[in-house]
Amino acid sequence: MATSEKKAVVLLSGGLDSATVLAIAKSAGYDCYALSLDYGQRHAAELNAARNIAAHFQVKQHQVVKLDLRQFGGSALTDDAIAVPEEETSDIPVTYVPARNTIFLSLALAWAETLDARDIFVGVNAVDYSGYPDCRPEYIESFEKMANLATKAGVEGDRFSIQAPLIKLTKAEIIQTGSKLGVDYALTVSCYQADDSGAACGKCDSCRLRKQGFADAGVPDPTKYNQ
Repeated sequence: MATSEKKAVVLLSGGLDSATVLAIAKSAGYDCYALSLDYGQRHAAELNAARNIAAHFQVKQHQVVKLDLRQFGGSALTDDAIAVPEEETSDIPVTYVPARNTIFLSLALAWAETLDARDIFVGVNAVDYSGYPDCRPEYIESFEKMANLATKAGVEGDRFSIQAPLIKLTKAEIIQTGSKLGVDYALTVSCYQADDSGAACGKCDSCRLRKQGFADAGVPDPTKYNQ
């Protein structure tokens, strides 16, 4: 893949979507700086996956920033007293982490300004998703506007762009795109309650979306399930 002086910060959770976004940024010629957050999530498997994906794509640098959202709780992902649901719901599920994407994008923005990077890539999706309010196009547009109001670079006219290339794609389309760009989905972990080895439960909302995505894409599912 081509390299250039174009720099991008890519939020990399270790899941299917963020791995695909990293591949898209690389294929577009960006020098990629991957940012992962150790925010007190239920398991370390996704962070291990993020490290493996970052190495696979030979990113320029991979930062893992620790912050403890367990101090606030309010989500099944940051509070062990709240069970991860295994039933579908029409409401915003308890796996929603309050303000998570706003916190993550703010950290990515800070690093991007330090790196003199003007593009931030994030794997949010508004089609096959769980109804999270911070995965919608209007949210991304609003954050980009804020980023250019709240930074020295933005005020001086060196504007930031929040890139969300998956936002209008189905999960199947995301998988097909990533497969063409060399994503090894066996490296990724999407499950909300994976075990220490990264094996998925196969029951949570994220697992259901992932399973259906591979089926719809006609791509073999490389996910390791613990059942």
